[in-house]
Amino acid sequence: MARANRHYLPGYVWHITHRCHKREFLLKFARDQRRCLQWLFEAKKRLGTSILNYAVTSNHIHLVIRNVKGEEVIPQTMQLIAGRTGQEYNQRKGRKGAFWEDRYHA
Repeated sequence: MARANRHYLPGYVWHITHRCHKREFLLKFARDQRRCLQWLFEAKKRLGTSILNYAVTSNHIHLVIRNVKGEEVIPQTMQLIAGRTGQEYNQRKGRKGAFWEDRYHA
């Protein structure tokens, strides 16, 4: 079954959550949480993402983002954060496979 398209209208605030694969505690160490946040702030710098609040826990992240630019900012932000965080973690740990469970929820 196809997934429904997401429409991120400018001016709205979104609460986004993204959970680690199989609810594992892949973000339990401060170093991994810091790297995730570094990519979040890199997205802010590159894409102009408006970050209102955030929380990084041991197995998921919460973001509160205002969409001020256009429909593509939130998907591009999540692609950068999720892709780079998972890629770096897997390389460092010599691990393969998914880092994140399913797609993010908004």
